[in-house]
Amino acid sequence: MISKATTVSQYLQSLPVNRQEAMAKIRMCLAENLPMQVKEQMMYGMISYVIPLEIYPLGYHASEGEPLPFVSLASQKNYISLYHMGIYMDEAVKKWFVYEYQKRSSTKLDIGKSCIRFKKIEQIPYELIAELCHKISVEDYIKLYESSIKNR
Repeated sequence: MISKATTVSQYLQSLPVNRQEAMAKIRMCLAENLPMQVKEQMMYGMISYVIPLEIYPLGYHASEGEPLPFVSLASQKNYISLYHMGIYMDEAVKKWFVYEYQKRSSTKLDIGKSCIRFKKIEQIPYELIAELCHKISVEDYIKLYESSIKNR
């Protein structure tokens, strides 16, 4: 489900009431714990946290002139998705997250390459999401990103 909202406020207001609180809590968690250089904006129909062009002028290789995506948050039809590009690019961070999730949650982890899906809103591990935000600095993420592009 890709939203046509142009602002984060519009996006949040367009969600079903039962999703608004959980999305707002995750958003707050991200805002409080992601590196300060990261900026929030709408991108690809989701709430996205990006490395601005002022910090990384090369931007995202797939879309000229766009900032580098780092983390995104979306309300899908049957779940809430958290897209964390660091998990996709850093196997150690992914292993850490999988291990910690299994220790802290009674639900089965539903994870793709960069997408963590939360189907049960009442069981979202907010503290774990906060810890994940501290696992990769902007500088380390840029290095990982540049390395992944060179390997293509």
